[in-house]
Amino acid sequence: MSKDDFDEFVNKLQKEIIDKELKEFNERIIELFHNPRNWGKPPNDEITESHIYEGSCGDTMQFFLKIKNNKIEKANFITDGCGATVACGSQITMLIEGRSLEFAENLKSKDIEMALNGLPEDHKHCAELAIRTLRRLIEKYKYKKN
Repeated sequence: MSKDDFDEFVNKLQKEIIDKELKEFNERIIELFHNPRNWGKPPNDEITESHIYEGSCGDTMQFFLKIKNNKIEKANFITDGCGATVACGSQITMLIEGRSLEFAENLKSKDIEMALNGLPEDHKHCAELAIRTLRRLIEKYKYKKN
């Protein structure tokens, strides 16, 4: 197989995968799954608080926040979950960066779903996993602060 044949095969396979994903998810979810924003653990000196949580589906999510004066300056995440979980983690970090802890505490899973242009019924728990992880992190941070 020549390099050109191999490249053509890979491109065709990638298109088939994305076409299949589009039958289950929308373009926004697929974009954030393939190109997540704020993915990865930052250096320890850039983390004020972190928390890991395992959802009922077995997926785990971990957030890393840099907090100053009750404002979230930076938000990162990692997860071992599915594409919808990656998209939810990415979306929530984008929603909370630059915002107050109070704003972040008041987010609901429906806010994530709306920002993602909807989630399939069997993946709504992914948004709930992101919300629960974030809320527990904020509770932990406030407890340590007091």
